[in-house]
Amino acid sequence: MPRKSNRRDFLKTSAVAGMGYWVSGTQSVFAQSRMKNGKINVASIGCGGQGGGDIRNIAKCGANVVALCDVDWAMAAGAFKDFPKAARFYDFREMFDKMGKEIDAVQISTPDHTHAPATMLAMKLGKHVYTQKPLTHDVYEARVLTEAARKYKVVTQMGNQGSAEPGLREACEVVWSGAIGAVREVHVWTNRPIWPQGARAIVNLPRVRAALSGNGDPNPEVPKTFNWDLWLGTAPERPFPGYKTIMPFSWRGWVDYGTGALGDMACHTANMAFRACKLGYPTSVEAEMSEAWNGETYPTWSIVKYEFPEREGLPPLQWTWYDGGRDKPSWVTAKLKELAGLGPNDKLADSGSLLIGEKGVLFSPNDYGAQYFLLPKEKFADYKPPTPTLPRHPEEWAEKKVHPHFMEWVTACEQNKPDLPFSNFSYAGPLTETVLLGCVAMRAGKRIEWDGPNLKITNIPEANAFLKREYRKGWEDLVV
Repeated sequence: MPRKSNRRDFLKTSAVAGMGYWVSGTQSVFAQSRMKNGKINVASIGCGGQGGGDIRNIAKCGANVVALCDVDWAMAAGAFKDFPKAARFYDFREMFDKMGKEIDAVQISTPDHTHAPATMLAMKLGKHVYTQKPLTHDVYEARVLTEAARKYKVVTQMGNQGSAEPGLREACEVVWSGAIGAVREVHVWTNRPIWPQGARAIVNLPRVRAALSGNGDPNPEVPKTFNWDLWLGTAPERPFPGYKTIMPFSWRGWVDYGTGALGDMACHTANMAFRACKLGYPTSVEAEMSEAWNGETYPTWSIVKYEFPEREGLPPLQWTWYDGGRDKPSWVTAKLKELAGLGPNDKLADSGSLLIGEKGVLFSPNDYGAQYFLLPKEKFADYKPPTPTLPRHPEEWAEKKVHPHFMEWVTACEQNKPDLPFSNFSYAGPLTETVLLGCVAMRAGKRIEWDGPNLKITNIPEANAFLKREYRKGWEDLVV
């Protein structure tokens, strides 16, 4: 197990990551000169789908793309076309073996179960890393990546892009100013899953229905441009199920590969509340689900309740998460509408968050926390936000039409300043740990009591097995 973390230090860094490098007000270190030696060389691991967008954004920020790695070369075709000079690989381990000296930084946008091994190997080799959310598939992985980033002193950033939004930063400042009073209650919801999830949804997949009826192909052919063994990576051995059963998107609902609606979206939608309320380790987590845990797929809907203790003079707080999209219980939408001051016929945002304070409510109808309203509206009609204490990005970034979340990371890589990115692993790791504890609570089927510093469930010893997977043979030494 990794060493104990100091709770006081953790809470300080989780409130405002890297403040030692940040400047109060609207000025920031981002105005400093660029790297004297020119562009950084970046490799992409997972360059199809979401990863394709990520590497294109990184290239727009001035990085030089030197290598592209993907187990599905059909999905990666667009990136191959856009970066014709970049070397191409199926296996990221081979990529590092052959091109390690030419790579300064790596973007990782694979399915969740491959995040940790690819990220850890990159950091061990001294490469800066940008890893998509959720940072990891398992709680243990999040802890060891956080520790490794500190050990290897590389620049890190998780892909929860809302962290760069000025609206999110202002919302945090509003809460810190005391405008809505002490917050004791937070509600966060999402329109996910938008992929097949839950036993009923999985059974309704055409290939699964065909197999159950005896009409399925027992040995579906693996596409020539796709490497199923490398796609499985750390996950248990399983015969190729057919391309559209799990790939390219439905893997999110499967336990071996994804983290469900909670893991997919909470690092986005809960990000603002987690920062604004200076949350650290919860003391307990409990999940209510649409169905009994089946070991293969996450439930159609879930309601997860996290209890947080007093911290930095702030009162205890209950944070409730709701997923399931239109399949959520009807009372959930009614409750959230009431808390948001909406009538029964008003439309509630598909995703959002509510911070319930003693003096008012902060309502964000946005996945990223990028927009917020203070309620009741009449009370805050003349409200003016406090003077900024978090930096805002240079106007030239907007003029260049670069995404500030990626530009933060590229700039930090160029300047070798690990604390510069707002969602570096000192913040993103603990956030991911907390989110994924909800997945653990689903599997445990009971309320779990959490000892964060010691990475341990104290009331159900057997549930600790859900914190860390056993990797498939050949992958077991990548995350230690």
